[in-house]
Amino acid sequence: MERQDFRFFHRLRVRWAEVDMQKIVFNAHYLMYFDTAITDYWRALALPYEEAMQQLGGELYLKKAGVEYHRSARFDEQLEVALKYSRTGNSSMVFEGAIFRGEEWLVGAELIYVFANPATQSPLTVPEALRSLLARFEAGAATVTLKTGDWLTLGPDAARVREAVFVQEQGIAPALEWDEADHSAQHVVAYNGLGQAIATGRLVRHASGVGKIGRVAVHHALRGSGVGQSIMSALVNEARQVGEAEVMLYAQRSAQGFYLRLGFVPRGEPFDEAGIAHIEMFKTL
Repeated sequence: MERQDFRFFHRLRVRWAEVDMQKIVFNAHYLMYFDTAITDYWRALALPYEEAMQQLGGELYLKKAGVEYHRSARFDEQLEVALKYSRTGNSSMVFEGAIFRGEEWLVGAELIYVFANPATQSPLTVPEALRSLLARFEAGAATVTLKTGDWLTLGPDAARVREAVFVQEQGIAPALEWDEADHSAQHVVAYNGLGQAIATGRLVRHASGVGKIGRVAVHHALRGSGVGQSIMSALVNEARQVGEAEVMLYAQRSAQGFYLRLGFVPRGEPFDEAGIAHIEMFKTL
C-alpha cells in the first residue's frame, strides 16, 4: 500500500502510555489511532458529526475492524494515519486505513461501519446524500460552499450559527448580538455537503475607505479545519471589491492568534465588549 493511495492523513506522535518496555506500541493502540483519525475524517468532510447524523436519520456503528501488522511504531515517533472511503453496501460503509512512518507502511486496516437506527440499532440504507458526499471528497471535490449576500437572503442561516456560538456557547445576551448593521452588511455563510450552515461572518462600512469585519462564527466541531479562514478570505475580498483601503475588526483575545496568521495587526489597547476581552486589529488592502 502506498501513501499516494490516500487523500486524507491524520498526524499524531506516539506517547509513553502507548508503548511497552521495549518502547514498541501496544497492538491495541493502533485501533485507537484509527478511531481518532475517523473523527478528523468527518471534520475534513466539514460535517459536525452529531448534527449530520440527525439530519441523515441514523447513526454509524463500527461492525468489524481488521488490522494487518507489518512493522512496529516506537515511542516519540511521528506517525500519519491515512484513511479512505472504499465502498458502500446497502447499510454498510467500508474504509481502508494505513499507518505510515514517513514513506514506510507500518499497519493496514479495514473498518466496516453499519448505518443504523440509533434507537433500535437495526440497519438502515445508507442515504444517497452521504454516499455522494464521500465519493466527491475522495475524488478531490471541495467540501465547503461559500455564499455571499444580504441579510434577507442569508440571515436565517447566519443567525443559526451565531446563536449557537455567541449566545448559547459564549453566553452573550441576545440584545447585544443582533443589531441594525445586519441589514446593511454583506454576509458570508459557509455550507457543508449536506447544506448545513457551519460558519458565517459579515462586512460593514466602518468609515470612509474602511470596512469592518465582524460576527465571525464557526461551528465548534469545525474550528481549526480551515473554514474560518475561508470566511475571512471571502470577507476581505468583498472589501477589496468595493474599494476599501483597509479592513479592521474587534478580535476576541482568545482568537488573536488566528487573525495574526491572516495578516491582521493589533492596534490600540485591549478593551472589554459584552464581558469578553477584545483588541482592535487591522489589515491594509
